[in-house]
Amino acid sequence: MSPRHSLLAPLLCAVLALPGLTACGANPPSATDTPTPVVPEERSNSTSPVAQDTPTTEPGIDLSDRTVDLDPGHNGGNASHPSEINRQVPDGRGGTKACNTTGTATDSDYPETDFNWGVAQKLEQELEAAGAEVVMSRNDNEGVGPCVDERGTFADDADLMVSIHANGSESTKVKGFHVIVAQPGSSDELEDDSNRLADAMSQAMAGPFTPNKAYGKDAISRRPDLAGLNNASVPAVIVECGEMRNPSEAKTMESQSGQRKYAEALMQGITDWY
Repeated sequence: MSPRHSLLAPLLCAVLALPGLTACGANPPSATDTPTPVVPEERSNSTSPVAQDTPTTEPGIDLSDRTVDLDPGHNGGNASHPSEINRQVPDGRGGTKACNTTGTATDSDYPETDFNWGVAQKLEQELEAAGAEVVMSRNDNEGVGPCVDERGTFADDADLMVSIHANGSESTKVKGFHVIVAQPGSSDELEDDSNRLADAMSQAMAGPFTPNKAYGKDAISRRPDLAGLNNASVPAVIVECGEMRNPSEAKTMESQSGQRKYAEALMQGITDWY
C-alpha cells in the first residue's frame, strides 16, 4: 500500500463507523438472520379459558357497590331445541313473543352466540377488576334460553342491564353498530335513565367502531317490541355491536383482540353512565 493510501485508510474507517454504516472490520449481517415470522391470530374459541385474558381497566375506575347485569344474547344450544325456544312468553306489552331465537352468524359460520358470550366474559372481567358485582343471564354457551322475558326480569336487583348482540343484515355491505332502547318505558324515570344509557353506549362505541347511520346520527333505535327491554325494571339497552355478514366486521368479531375491543367500549359506556 502506498503512503497516501495508508493515511486515507484510518479516515475512511472513521467515516464508516458513523451510525447506520458498517465500520471497517465489522462483519456484515448474515443472510440467515431473517425476522421471526408473525403468526396470524386465530379466531375466537368460546371454550378457551377466559383467564388467559388480562383486563385493561384503568386503575382510576371504581365501581365498588355497583351491580351490572350482562345478557349475552341467545345461547349455543338454542338451535337444537326448536320447540323450547319457539314457545310463547310475555312480551312486556300485554302480548307474547317466542321464547328466544338462534341468532345470526358470519359467512364463515362463526355463530353470534359465541361472539356474544366471548365479549360478555371479557366485559365481566373488566367490571370485576373495577370492583363491580356482575350477574350474567346465562352461565355457559351450551344451554337453551333463558327466554326473553326472563332476560329482562333477571336484572331487577341491578343498577342497569346491557344485552350484547350482533346484527345479521342480509347485505354484506351494511356496516356498523347500533343501540336499542325501549320506547315508551314503563315509567318516565326509567325511560330517561335508559335513554341516558343508550347515549353513553353510543358515544363510547363510536370511538373505535362505526355507527350505523341507518338508525340516525347517534345510531340509536327506539322500539316497543323487544321483550327483554320491555320486561326490565332497570335502565337497559341492547347493543348490536356490528354486522356479522360484513367481511371486515366479521373478522374483528371472530378474533379475541376484536372481542376485547368491544368489551372495552362497552365498559367505557357503563362507566360514563355511572
